[in-house]
Amino acid sequence: MVIVVDDNKERLQKVMAACGVASRRKCEELISAKRVKVNGSIVTELGTKVSKKDIIEVDGKLISRQELVYYVMNKPTGYLTTVSDDRGRRTIMDLIDPETKKTRIFPIGRLDYDTSGVLLLTNDGDLSYRLTRSQKEVAKTYQVRVNGIIDQNAVTKLIKGIMIDGVMTKRAIVDVISFDKKNNSSLISISITEGRNRQVRKMCEAVGFEVKKLKRVSFGGITLEGLGVGEYRELKPHEIKILYSL
Repeated sequence: MVIVVDDNKERLQKVMAACGVASRRKCEELISAKRVKVNGSIVTELGTKVSKKDIIEVDGKLISRQELVYYVMNKPTGYLTTVSDDRGRRTIMDLIDPETKKTRIFPIGRLDYDTSGVLLLTNDGDLSYRLTRSQKEVAKTYQVRVNGIIDQNAVTKLIKGIMIDGVMTKRAIVDVISFDKKNNSSLISISITEGRNRQVRKMCEAVGFEVKKLKRVSFGGITLEGLGVGEYRELKPHEIKILYSL
């Protein structure tokens, strides 16, 4: 089966991502692991370029371009953000119906096991790469319930930047939504443009406020509107354009 690509040669991992194999980063890992063949020969060089005439196999299976699909899910807590788990734990794919899973989709970025909210899924490896590469500043907004009544000093620190894991965070947008004095907690909104591991939790802990509940309510302008917990829907054409414009 011939891969349909542009007349000019493109990097192998980019073509694989466009064919829905996985994100570009994951495709690079597959190449390095000697799981990819081009015209019958194993390729391990990440700089390898292929043309529309080349035949590509991953784990012995021929790949071809698929129709690109895009979804937004309201991820519940208690699910791993991955397509599979060798320990048999629940993943977000358990929430996807069999018909939708006929197309090989994967999550864009991650949400922690105990974090809920906006999660994007696609088979468009190029878009996934665009939105998750470290230098790309894509706004992500979280509603955060913390223990204690947060004060302006802590809010100011969160806005200006916090040292976590030896690196200062970028400026954030922080708003106090409400206080619950009876239960000694605060609800705040935090918008960040980074995607470091457990970043929001670590930021709050660094200023002395433990996170009780964390929910992502927006990713690149895509929200949970109309979605119940565990539900998902296809992105609308204008939403896809928004993501590609970031």
